[in-house]
Amino acid sequence: MATFLVTGATGLIGRQFTRLLLTRDDVDKVALVVRASSRDKLAKLVNAWPHPERVTLVTGDLGEPLLGVGEEDREKLRGVDHVVHLAALYDLTADDEASIKANVEGTAQVIALAAELNAGCLHHVSSVAVAGDHEGMFTEEMFDVGQRLLTPYHRTKFEAERLVREQQDVPWRVYRPAVVVGNSETGEMDKIDGPYYLFPAISRLAGLPDVPIVGPDLGDTNVVPVDYVAESLNALVTTKGLDGRAFHLVNPEPQPVVSVYNAFAKAAGAPTISVQLNERVSKGIVNLVKLSEHIPGFTIARDAVMERLGIPPVLLETMAFPSVFSSASTRKALIGSGVEVPRIEEYAPTLWRYWREHLDPFRARKHGPRGELDGRRVIITGASSGIGRATAIKVAAAGGVPLLVARRRHELEEVRDEIIAAGGTASVYPADLTDEESVHKAVDAMLAEHGRIDMLVNNAGRSIRRSIKLSYDRFHDYERAMAINYFGAVRLILAVLPHMSERKFGHIVNVSSIGVQGIAPRFSAYAASKAALDYFSRIAATETHGDGITFTTIHMPLVRTPMIRPTKIYDAFPTKSPDQAADMVMKALRERPKHIGTPAGQAIGLAYTLTPGLTDAVAYQGFRVFPDSAAAGGEGGLKIGKGEQHLSRAAMALARLSRGFHW
Repeated sequence: MATFLVTGATGLIGRQFTRLLLTRDDVDKVALVVRASSRDKLAKLVNAWPHPERVTLVTGDLGEPLLGVGEEDREKLRGVDHVVHLAALYDLTADDEASIKANVEGTAQVIALAAELNAGCLHHVSSVAVAGDHEGMFTEEMFDVGQRLLTPYHRTKFEAERLVREQQDVPWRVYRPAVVVGNSETGEMDKIDGPYYLFPAISRLAGLPDVPIVGPDLGDTNVVPVDYVAESLNALVTTKGLDGRAFHLVNPEPQPVVSVYNAFAKAAGAPTISVQLNERVSKGIVNLVKLSEHIPGFTIARDAVMERLGIPPVLLETMAFPSVFSSASTRKALIGSGVEVPRIEEYAPTLWRYWREHLDPFRARKHGPRGELDGRRVIITGASSGIGRATAIKVAAAGGVPLLVARRRHELEEVRDEIIAAGGTASVYPADLTDEESVHKAVDAMLAEHGRIDMLVNNAGRSIRRSIKLSYDRFHDYERAMAINYFGAVRLILAVLPHMSERKFGHIVNVSSIGVQGIAPRFSAYAASKAALDYFSRIAATETHGDGITFTTIHMPLVRTPMIRPTKIYDAFPTKSPDQAADMVMKALRERPKHIGTPAGQAIGLAYTLTPGLTDAVAYQGFRVFPDSAAAGGEGGLKIGKGEQHLSRAAMALARLSRGFHW
């Protein structure tokens, strides 16, 4: 009865291999080295595997001497028959430091532990990456043939295998899998790697007509499903007489990159490449692309497009193998085991389905059948009245779930009840946006109850209309405006961004002001606070671009809401209704543009850019003809709309000319 010590049992290959190992009648005990932080996760996996009573969990870490395995555990493991080293950093995008620590230093400690335990054999899972840029046949007997190693992953896998080969304390065997994809029967995969990087691009092509496409010959690759790798390991680790040899766990025949693409494109319903250009023309195209990298800005633009699709630029260098991997010895050793490599065309649909349901980094962007907002969880601040209330009702009618935020619960509940009565769904989250604890408590509750947050509408705000002459002793006006309009909105954005980044999707709508586009006398506190949010969002949009998070700024014109009621001169101004304003917010949610505004706002902004002096003069006249209101501490003689007095003709003309502007 054989005994085993396995590293990396929580990884993709490790899970599959260990589960198979436990089905064998000739296996007595299996010890699994696991980090303390992953112990509970592995224990749950083990309980679902055959014969969990055979398994012992041993706390350890690749970064520690002897893997950090304690003396008591080492004593119990002494004389173990097989040490199977699967733990590694399988990541082409990882840097040198991380790759060396995991793949080289970790392997060195596995070797030291195997020697300390007087193990019967050390089984090291390497990679065909050790072949680097070697052109032509690369046999199982070959190792260092002067090849160039392209990435930290290539270099560290080569160095790790060298350590295993050169040590003389423990008999060894080396296994070199090709590009490992998911289980051919279940599709199970644990991360994006290899051809999976192309899946988002293929997904975007799905549904296009499958017309004949001409493509270049991109060379050959080699792809195998993880179950083939696990089954091969399971058959080879106990076969006698194989020590001191390497085994290529690869597809017996090289696979054209185009054929691999076509297998997944067909599964996705995307166009396939039906005609390949000859080798000479294809090389010319590849060389042209390489030369274009020297054009200023080309590489940055290319990488930006690839990042948007989730494709690391390093994939361009590593997609095809210059090597052809011989596996004759491996296939000979596997005779009678029943282990064979399935054709990728047979299992590509299974891999595609699993990716689409579990791994697609952009799956959160998919909406329901009723449209862009169907099923979306949308936070709406200031939802108890005005624009917020109207937006919440429209979002619910479009199939979304508004998450209603304001200070007063009973007002939010009234809006929620109205939505429910109309057949929609909504939830209430009273919060004070000026209090960090209150904001995080509300966001935590949303995530606990709904599992996700798709969109955020920063609508809540405070408007202060007061001239600077009346504000000399009112610095708190500026603090109050910033507290809710800027700091409150940013506080909520920062609370939801980690969640949105993790899901690779999110849209944030900021209800700004037309006053930011020009010069709005008496709104120095309000317009400045909105402008601060505008520029925060511009910068945030660049930093979160790769996470699929977008921002829309709405430069909202004057809207007849309770916020403008104290300023009586607005009774005579042309304004939008809350419903009309909510339509602008709905457009921002559905179409996700960078900016939404009005023609008047655009004209005012353009005028200030082209003729700032003249614009100042016009704004000054507006400052003169529109008085401070009683609410601002001014004379407040005007009571427009009640018949006592009316604005001058000049004031009315300016109000109509700058339709929707805040005077």
